[in-house]
Amino acid sequence: MKKTLIIAITLLLVSCGAHVKSSFSEQLKPLTIEDKVAFLDLKHQVPENSKKIGNARFGDSGFSIDCDFNTNLISARKLARANGANIVKVIKKSTPDLWSTCYRITVEFYYYSGDVTKLEQYQLQIN
Repeated sequence: MKKTLIIAITLLLVSCGAHVKSSFSEQLKPLTIEDKVAFLDLKHQVPENSKKIGNARFGDSGFSIDCDFNTNLISARKLARANGANIVKVIKKSTPDLWSTCYRITVEFYYYSGDVTKLEQYQLQIN
């Protein structure tokens, strides 16, 4: 009985995070923590001379917590930096609803040789 309870608690805790599936066609030199990453929401345009290097989907694992829009973008920024992307572009966004308490988003990752701080972009909301 005790072993079953421990296994059940472990499975519940492991499944609490958002489900992330990513794919990169190219891995560039990782960015440092000082390198800026731009967040482009649905309404923002990707600069013409940007190079797409990957994509990711952030979904719900069933018992997910900590999967609001900003938290998903922070996770996307980590993926971007690890793969050399300095733009995270949201291409699909589903808000929480009856079926899920999470934001479900699909993003694309780009490398842009210009100054990403000059791009019109989404600003993370800090609580």
